[in-house]
Order: sequence, then C-alpha cells, then structure tokens
Amino acid sequence: MSMWWSLHLRREAASVPLARRFLLGTMETAGVDPDISYDLSVALSEACANAVEHGGDLGDAGEAGEAGLVPAGGGRPGRACGQYRVTAYLDGEKCRIEVADSGPGFPSRRTLRTAAHPSAAHAAGDPAHPRTAVHPPATAESGRGLCLIEELADHVHFGNRPGHGAVVSFDKVLKWREGALLMVSC
Repeated sequence: MSMWWSLHLRREAASVPLARRFLLGTMETAGVDPDISYDLSVALSEACANAVEHGGDLGDAGEAGEAGLVPAGGGRPGRACGQYRVTAYLDGEKCRIEVADSGPGFPSRRTLRTAAHPSAAHAAGDPAHPRTAVHPPATAESGRGLCLIEELADHVHFGNRPGHGAVVSFDKVLKWREGALLMVSC
C-alpha cells in the first residue's frame, strides 16, 4: 500500500509548523520509525520556510486576481500572500516530499545529487550532477536550510518549475515500527 497527500498553503510563517505536524501525524499513523520521521519533518520545515521567505515577490499576481503578493507575516487584511504546495508520497520503502513555490526559482547551478554521497556524481563522471547547495559562512544568521535538507535526506533535487518557481524535492528510505500500518497492508 502507498499513500500521498498534497497541501496548498499560504506563504505565512504559521504554515510551516502546520505542514510539519501534518507530515509527523501521517508518519506516526503509518508506523514510520520516529527518527526517520523527525529527519523528514526538519527537512520539510526548512523547505517550507524557504518557500515562505523566497516563494514569491510583490510583483506577482496573488490569489483570486488580487494586485500582488504581500510578504509573509506582513500582510494587510484582505490581501493575498501567495501560496506554495507541499506533496508527500509514502510507500513501502521510501518517502518523497516536494515543496513548490512561485518565486524566482533557483540559479541554474542547483542540481540533483545523492545527499549521502556528494562526490558520487563526480566519481561516475556525470557532469550534469556536480553541485550541491552552497554552504554559508559560519557566522551567517541564515542560509543553512538547503544544506540541512541535503544532510537529512537520501536524495535531493533543487530545480525550477517551467515558467516560474522553485521546487525542492527530497526522499529518504523508510524504516518501520513493528506492525506498522503500511507494512501490514503490503
């Protein structure tokens, strides 16, 4: 048995813990090992926080034809603040999570890589997959989210949606508690 869900969330700070709790509840109900659930929930929180912060700009068209997006947390009543989408797929062996926004997207240098083996693409001679997230200076107050996602997930892809927007997708091999719901159903 496998399952998936998708949330369309407003670009507001309150949406980040909502998405995280939804994922944790799903994984607990399904019987996923708590350590794996925690790693994925932290990675999801980082991806959602990036979508909230960078997922649009004031020049974009908002919901229902409104004039523009309002920055997260600073919106006026009645104004659109933009949206982003979180989709999670769980099956018997892995969980894949995708966070997509409508912001400016990533610079073209962000590509797919295997998080557990950052040099695997170079060793295989694959020039299409050579780069990872750029690590910020140790004194930086922000900018570690993408690197954290890479450390917590097994495979990570930073890409752009056709037209406009960024997509962060990552997956992790699942471990199950004994008698887990999805494993019993397989």
